[in-house]
Amino acid sequence: MSNTPFKVIVVGGGPVGLTAAHALARAGIDFVVLERRDSVVLDQGASLVLGPASLRIMHQLGLLTQLLEIGGELRHVQAYTREGQEFRNSGNVFQILRRNHGTAPVAFHRAHLIQTLYDLLPEKAKTQYLLNKKVSDIESSDAGVRVTCTDGTSFEGSMVLGADGVHSKTRQLMRRLALAADPTRSWDAESPFKAEYKCMWCSFPRRTEVGHATETHSKDYSVMYLSGRERGWIFLYERLPQPTSDRVDYTTEDMEAMAARFADFPVTETLRVKDVYAERFTAGMANLEEGILQHWGWGRIVLAGDACHKYTPNAGLGLNNGIRDVVVLCNGLHKALQSAANNSLDTATLGQIFDEYTKERAKPVRADAAQSAQTTRLHAWANTLYYLAARYIMSWQWVEGLLIGHLGARAAKQWPVLGYAPATEPFVGAVKWDNPLPSIDKELAC
Repeated sequence: MSNTPFKVIVVGGGPVGLTAAHALARAGIDFVVLERRDSVVLDQGASLVLGPASLRIMHQLGLLTQLLEIGGELRHVQAYTREGQEFRNSGNVFQILRRNHGTAPVAFHRAHLIQTLYDLLPEKAKTQYLLNKKVSDIESSDAGVRVTCTDGTSFEGSMVLGADGVHSKTRQLMRRLALAADPTRSWDAESPFKAEYKCMWCSFPRRTEVGHATETHSKDYSVMYLSGRERGWIFLYERLPQPTSDRVDYTTEDMEAMAARFADFPVTETLRVKDVYAERFTAGMANLEEGILQHWGWGRIVLAGDACHKYTPNAGLGLNNGIRDVVVLCNGLHKALQSAANNSLDTATLGQIFDEYTKERAKPVRADAAQSAQTTRLHAWANTLYYLAARYIMSWQWVEGLLIGHLGARAAKQWPVLGYAPATEPFVGAVKWDNPLPSIDKELAC
């Protein structure tokens, strides 16, 4: 194994892995992406939402214009009880976000977003995105890393970035290596995340105006609806009988049964779950794991996205945090490599980069995990306090204004940007970004 020249082996070719590919290519860092599936896109997911700060990063990577052509900006939200009583009807949240940050969040069909991220890779980078590469083993030493796949192929590099999701194989192998090196050390459990809710989702032809969102609240059950540019999506949430760390693979019969339980829940004033489910293109179902790892890296291996922190999807913060992981990590790698001899980084230096990355991400990750958990439980009226807050307090516009316009803006404006990717500012609002984009003029002057 050799760590010269520096090369990153990215495990997982989903949206976080593809964002990493773009960021590494922009930094001039060699990489390969190992994707276990046999296709870049399998249309099995629902929607993904990118917030203003993530859209700035997409602009730095030269992707924003094309992404906005397939996404729908969120504009209006309504909330209903299970019986169909409307208790919230407002565009206030998205108006505040647009005023503060220059844009509201944008919703994408997951498959369309992934396909676009892949299509916009530089041609050379596309040859470094490999399919049918299911990882079976990782070796890590002072000299570098070797990743072996079940088809017998192996890849050598300087480090591994595990962007392979909630059931990360990279995380499992990293844990095994860490405990083999020191069996007495404290480490995260083999199944570190716990689920209290499950979710079923489906996509269907768009039925309302672009950017329309609704929530349907009920004790231990809830529904979310989003309307994108071409498709609509619903998410059905149900509280599990008891929390579990076990992975569950749900069947078509399980999905049909869950859809039947939600059949008459309102989606809009005129649509019910059964109406849009009957028109579905695709559907899926999974438990919603939650948790944050204590250890994000070991040796020459580091994790990003759902592999190291998993949220419920109600607040739409999962991918956004994965993108932020990539930004912080790639900034650290790029900075270190600028002054590195022979374009290489030893294990100790990588350990420092990983430690700084974990430290910088710790507070924002905890805050967004808490927000995601609270949103899920507000919608599902997890207890009396959540019911009162969701049904009455959160429906007041001045409360929305305080949470989104003040607390939310304070967190959003602190987002890091890629320090090596000059660009003009795409979004100007009332709230000034703490981290301006690197100036193109300065790059040209160098």
